[in-house]
Amino acid sequence: MAGLILKLAPHERVLINGAVIQNGERRSRFSIVTPNANILRLRDAIHPEDVKTPVRRVCYIAQLILSGDSVPHEMQPKLIRDIEQLSQVLTDPDSREQLTRATDAALEGEYYQVLRSLRTLLPREERLLAATRQ
Repeated sequence: MAGLILKLAPHERVLINGAVIQNGERRSRFSIVTPNANILRLRDAIHPEDVKTPVRRVCYIAQLILSGDSVPHEMQPKLIRDIEQLSQVLTDPDSREQLTRATDAALEGEYYQVLRSLRTLLPREERLLAATRQ
């Protein structure tokens, strides 16, 4: 993850290589220059109890890799397979574009980008699930 820029709001927390770090009173910005560091903004984290939908499940896999709780080379095939399964259901052009980005990022080992692309699908998934409940 060389070159990652983190911009943190006051008191925002981030997980870096297993350590939770909380920002101080002011906004701050810092660069992560260590390659392959495990970094997850806690505001972006999905709580295990909230993993109840297909997109959230795939996001959670990427999150486990980012937090260092899963080994990337062991979880990468499952992550790619699950993204492919989502692409069979979410067939609109915007969703396909985000899923393609997520797949490309997973193949490159850029798991933060995977999570970022997949999170854009959460509102769409919520709307689709709400429509099927009616």
